[in-house]
Amino acid sequence: QVQLVESGGGLVQAGGSLRLSCVVSGRSVSFSAMGWYRQAPGKQRELVARISRGGNTNYADSVKGRFTISEDSARNTVYLQMNSLKPEDTAVYYCTDTLYDIWGQGTQVTVSS
Repeated sequence: QVQLVESGGGLVQAGGSLRLSCVVSGRSVSFSAMGWYRQAPGKQRELVARISRGGNTNYADSVKGRFTISEDSARNTVYLQMNSLKPEDTAVYYCTDTLYDIWGQGTQVTVSS
């Protein structure tokens, strides 16, 4: 059974940085396309970043140049490095296996102004 467990969320001031981690068990991260989504209160869940099996990445326009998605196959972990955080980045962030529609439990990110 594939499971995704996120960590690394928290409270940070605007302009600060956080790194989210998603540990994958049950399958190698290299076998799927992984992504990070987020959902702010009262808003729909939106794609933040995605990394394909070949390592190609794509980002939401709102985070381009600030966020970086990466994966470490040795640790079977997907990361989301978030820099220059803004209050509008506040949301619950979810890791997902986009090919098999498997989701983690989410981790809260709060950016104060």
